[in-house]
Amino acid sequence: MSEDDLLQKNIRRTTAQQALKQIRTIVDAENAEDAAKARALRWLIRYGWLVVLAIVLVLARLIGAI
Repeated sequence: MSEDDLLQKNIRRTTAQQALKQIRTIVDAENAEDAAKARALRWLIRYGWLVVLAIVLVLARLIGAI
């Protein structure tokens, strides 16, 4: 291999590594966003029924059923 071939090979390798780092950054950001959405959904499922129950009780109190 000539010196120019080795230089081109190193340039391609460096460019590929940089591209992979950028892709990893994007994927990590998307994964973090998905995790935040999943946490919010779990919270809603876990405690949402308590909020609905509280609203029903307040409405029942307002109309005089309790």
